[in-house]
Amino acid sequence: MHYDLCLPWYWEYDVDFVHMTEQACQEQGLSFWQITPHDLLESITALYTNEKTFRTILDRSQYDSRFEPIHRWSREHRVKRINPAEVSKWSEDKATMHLEFITAGIHTPHTILLPPFIEQPLIPELDLRPLGQRFVIKPSNEGGGSGVILGAFSMDQIRRARMEFPEQKYLVQATIIPRVIHGQPAWFRMFYANGKTYPCWWHPLTHVFSIVSLADEHKYELSPLHEITKQIASICKLDWFSTEIALTHEEFVVVDYVNDGIDTRVQSRAVDGVPDEVMQGIARQLILIAKGVTHDTRA
Repeated sequence: MHYDLCLPWYWEYDVDFVHMTEQACQEQGLSFWQITPHDLLESITALYTNEKTFRTILDRSQYDSRFEPIHRWSREHRVKRINPAEVSKWSEDKATMHLEFITAGIHTPHTILLPPFIEQPLIPELDLRPLGQRFVIKPSNEGGGSGVILGAFSMDQIRRARMEFPEQKYLVQATIIPRVIHGQPAWFRMFYANGKTYPCWWHPLTHVFSIVSLADEHKYELSPLHEITKQIASICKLDWFSTEIALTHEEFVVVDYVNDGIDTRVQSRAVDGVPDEVMQGIARQLILIAKGVTHDTRA
């Protein structure tokens, strides 16, 4: 049996996204094979005995090493890999993306880049004045807010923070203050999937989403959100990702660069989940890759 799309997964909260992806495949007449820990051994056996094969993989196994034989088979057989691991690893390095964005003319917070603690344990006194009274400290390769310190104010905090993830570079960034629209901060989480962008209002404290309407786009001149996100896609070369963009009184600023491991929980199940129709749109866009309809950012 040859499948158009294979989706390995194990996180229980991915279940709605998996169902959306399966439905999207059915709508497009594509065959769909999901692999979970419950049938992992049988699936790997079928794959390596050529009983089952696939031509596209959408991985949600979250780097679980038990699924590695599937990824090895994918690499060896040169199937289409949505967000290949090596591309994800490169694009999730915030220090690398910061430099790439600056080169491309994308506005980012004022930033000081620091080497890993294990490479340079002692750093000189830094001029923190351009960062303002309060700033943000973050490791270059962590996601989900891990290791991020908000409201930092001293060199001692910077020096100690670098020891939490000593093998990683660190970014020390100015705190971005967004303008207020609709009584809420003009802070957005943009989703990108195979050439299409999905803008959402996103509160940085509550993490609650709401969809940016076309009326909002026109009224508040938010169309640059799409252009910036597509520019990021051309840089990071991922098939799908999210990014955070704030609108200050002067300009749009990308505040969290590239998030590959998207939290697929939907709003109908979790207060801070992604709006269901956005996640459905993402699923439909991604399965088009299996159909051969791609906006290939790696070209």
